[in-house]
Amino acid sequence: MQYRELGNTGLKISNLGFGASSLGSVFHETKENDSIMAVETAIEGGINFIDVSPYYGSYKAEMVLGKALKGIPRDKYYLSTKVGRYCKEGINSWDYSARRATESVYESMERLNVEYLDIINVHDIEFQTTLPGGLQKICEETLPALIELKQKGIVGHVGITDLQLKNIKWVIEHCDSGMVECILNFCHYCLNDDELVDYLEFFEKHGIGVINASPLSMGLLSQRGVPDWHPAPKTLTEVCSRAAKFCMEKDYPIEKLAIQYSVANPRIASTLFSSANPQNVARNIEWANQEPDEQLVADVRKIIGNQMRVSWANT
Repeated sequence: MQYRELGNTGLKISNLGFGASSLGSVFHETKENDSIMAVETAIEGGINFIDVSPYYGSYKAEMVLGKALKGIPRDKYYLSTKVGRYCKEGINSWDYSARRATESVYESMERLNVEYLDIINVHDIEFQTTLPGGLQKICEETLPALIELKQKGIVGHVGITDLQLKNIKWVIEHCDSGMVECILNFCHYCLNDDELVDYLEFFEKHGIGVINASPLSMGLLSQRGVPDWHPAPKTLTEVCSRAAKFCMEKDYPIEKLAIQYSVANPRIASTLFSSANPQNVARNIEWANQEPDEQLVADVRKIIGNQMRVSWANT
């Protein structure tokens, strides 16, 4: 496992990180014992960065992760969670107010059974664009509330997350320098979309650490294929399906290539994957410790062709 500096935070995190969304049965029903074993397997395999959110599974992911973390020394991992986006009994809600952000941090720590958080993120900021105050509210209200918690020693570092890179850049440009210490972006540094590369110089200039997520592009880059809810256009899903079949003909699962590709960039501190299956976690760690087949990467990108960087709106 490689460990990389996360911007100017002083945190040195594993280039493969554990995303805990699966622990909330977000994609399919999961067993709690398997979920706990998955977390333990991740730590034993050298992963030291774990990311979660109260949104995942209507708080279930945080609660299950909290049970798993009870048996793991606190100095074995860095823990990140989020504020702003929530789901209760299947109903989505968004609240980026200072008051709710502060309350949410304390609630998350209780569910996670920890006394502090290494990173707190404002979750999926693009949803604030349709709410009163727009993204300016993130700059003027949400982030200052989290900075106050940082000054109290409740959280270590503050970041923002979003699918849309342009929103992340806008907030960084319009908030006080140093407020945003790291960013989390998903589906934009994988075999079919490398748009994140265009923003790395900007983040580096501001000393901001970069976390990538979803190396499989939410299932696009998998043998199983995309789930019914996937928002990608049909033209993109079709070429990714062809790429997956091509990789299997080479006896090289596309999931393996996708993970290896995403973790290989030294300018990206960590890439998050999610699984509640201990065997899958161990397999992904093994893959991440190997170099990708560069010729196969080139072949896959050729198959994807003009569908490279085709994206979609957040959901």
